[in-house]
Amino acid sequence: MIAALAGQVFSMKKKPILVIDDEITVVRYVSTCLRYEGYQAISAADGQEGLILAEREDPMLVILDIKMPKIDGFEVCRRLREWTQIPIIMLSAVGDEANKVKCLDLGADDYITKPFAKEELLARVRAVLRRTETFISTFPGPPFISDYLKISFAERQVIVADKEVKLTPTEYNLLQEFVLNAGKVLTYSYLLTKVWGPEYLDEHEYLHVIVGRLRKRLEPNPMNPVYIITVPTVGYQFKFSDSMNGQPIKVS
Repeated sequence: MIAALAGQVFSMKKKPILVIDDEITVVRYVSTCLRYEGYQAISAADGQEGLILAEREDPMLVILDIKMPKIDGFEVCRRLREWTQIPIIMLSAVGDEANKVKCLDLGADDYITKPFAKEELLARVRAVLRRTETFISTFPGPPFISDYLKISFAERQVIVADKEVKLTPTEYNLLQEFVLNAGKVLTYSYLLTKVWGPEYLDEHEYLHVIVGRLRKRLEPNPMNPVYIITVPTVGYQFKFSDSMNGQPIKVS
């Protein structure tokens, strides 16, 4: 299993990065930056073509503009998340919080405001791919069960009420960090550094949105969470339910 997944990580590096943008100058700039760093790059001029290429080429990352003809980036992101967990970086000429939150809530992994420098783009690409490789290659221990929630680390599988829940690599990595530190209060800065990387220390909104997405997927009542608890002004704490007396059932 480990050897197979190690091979999967290696094979991912050979996959292209898909750039979807109707501005040819942006496509050329982004593609040139990626190739300079040693990545393969392919491109689509609109959302419809992008969806076709994403399915056909199986890229390791999608860099996706929001404002496009035919199908905009929001809708492309939503459709991609219906069938794949490929990491997605959204591009936008608008840098407001509402746009950023909408992208993250649709399942995007990151958000870059135009115009951007080559160094910023490549740093974000490396960070997103690093989280994806962590998702693929981490094997921290046996699975555990707490009430109706089961997480199998070896298979990166999350079961809620006997149904498998698909998580993006970022969502899974954050959940894993919570579970492995169950009972501890984890600060915003710790979680952002551990899951996203030190360059994301100021991106509290990223953490809040992904926690919200996890609650929608895992909690019996997301508005009254029993697993992921907010510690005001500090961070979050992962708790096991009272019926388990605070102790997870671990199975091998």
